[in-house]
Amino acid sequence: MAAVTTYAAVDLGASSGRVMLGRIGPDTLELTEVARFPNGTVNLPDGLHWDIVGLYQHALNGLAEAVRQAREEGGLASVGIDSWAVDYGLLKGSSPGRMALLGTPYHYRDQRTSRGVEHTHQRVPFAELYRRNGLQHLPFNTLYQLAAEDLLWMADKLLLIPDLLGYWLTGQQLTEATNASTTGLLDVRTKAWDTELMHTLGLSPDLFAPVAPPGTTLGTTRGELTELLGAEDLPITLVGSHDTASAIVGTPLSTPNSAYISCGTWGLVGLELDEPVVTDDSRRANFTNEGGVDGRIRFLTNVMGTWLLSETLRTWERRTGQEQNLAQLLAAAAEVPKERVSVFDVQDPRFVPPGDMPQRIAELCQEQQKPVPQQPAEIVRSIVESLAAGFAEALAQAAQLAGRSVDVVHMVGGGSLNALLCQATADRSGYPVIAGPVEATAIGNLLIQARTAGTITGTLEEVRELISRTHHLTTYQPRG
Repeated sequence: MAAVTTYAAVDLGASSGRVMLGRIGPDTLELTEVARFPNGTVNLPDGLHWDIVGLYQHALNGLAEAVRQAREEGGLASVGIDSWAVDYGLLKGSSPGRMALLGTPYHYRDQRTSRGVEHTHQRVPFAELYRRNGLQHLPFNTLYQLAAEDLLWMADKLLLIPDLLGYWLTGQQLTEATNASTTGLLDVRTKAWDTELMHTLGLSPDLFAPVAPPGTTLGTTRGELTELLGAEDLPITLVGSHDTASAIVGTPLSTPNSAYISCGTWGLVGLELDEPVVTDDSRRANFTNEGGVDGRIRFLTNVMGTWLLSETLRTWERRTGQEQNLAQLLAAAAEVPKERVSVFDVQDPRFVPPGDMPQRIAELCQEQQKPVPQQPAEIVRSIVESLAAGFAEALAQAAQLAGRSVDVVHMVGGGSLNALLCQATADRSGYPVIAGPVEATAIGNLLIQARTAGTITGTLEEVRELISRTHHLTTYQPRG
């Protein structure tokens, strides 16, 4: 029997985090959740923040449990961390191993970034930024946040969220390449820091740690953590630390012309390419070129994802004081007649901040002279169909802009469990939708660790075959 090795993934999302164990061998890919913990917005007088210290403590506790559970199987081979992109922590100190965190990291949904956009574009027009970094315009990209950062003058170092946690675990500072590509400060072609752009924007290159590719060993856990973790010198491996980069590794793309939708809080819709697409057309269409594992390019656009649905449920829970059952709502939504469904633009900026989504949907429908969905089932069905319409439009644009044909769409992440959304996406795009795995991000994280350690070998295509062999996938054919 082929050897099986155990790894741990710290997978941090915008609303929750978890620690996953992965048992991996040439024909084995088994996941177990050992810890799950909340994450979310902390509303302070100066704006929206993350409770990063609490998140770190949750991760440590989860890793301690992972060490305990893996002990019978020879222990953990390594740990990898992935999280959302663009947000960062600022550090100050003369000793690299003992730097202090300045303040609490801002949440990317904080409204301060609007002034950062204007300030940045006064120095460098967006067309020039796109030519250099290949990124779509999102008001919370890191370079815009830094233009509005009040504590920047005090900082000696900046680390993106997963790199910050890796620093606290090991005392070592690196910037993982896929996440670095989301800052707007990485050259899209050379995949190195664009120091000329930094100088133009008034940023010191010394603020940023060296860029390192996935598959790099960051270091081993600090001795001070040995008692808490129950293990010493635990290797920390850089994976695709932008969660979408890991999710695309964990997407079993079945043909050379596959497209993908990584559907969670956001729907990331696009193609995996070898070279960036930085044309005027792709800039106007707001498509981005983010770094992928093995130097691949994630050519994609952000479409509103399940955030719209989950925030709607939270609104109803606040109003009624009762927990909302999504499965029951989706079942009722599937029975809503088409004439009571309104398809609206899910990309409208009013849907980005937290708040009363049903009211915002009603306002947008009224502005566009569309029927306003009234009952919860009608609202949910309208959201699902609107998301699917947004996905379908983005898929068509991606294929056209990249000069590629598409023959199948893979949907991974939490949205892959939503059968109504998967079928609606197939119907509206005209492509078969293959749903799963839901745990694509954690799988991608674990697979890169396993390949780095030599448990498995091969190209991304060969590594992904392990997913298809070990996981059940559901196909939704488009209906006429």
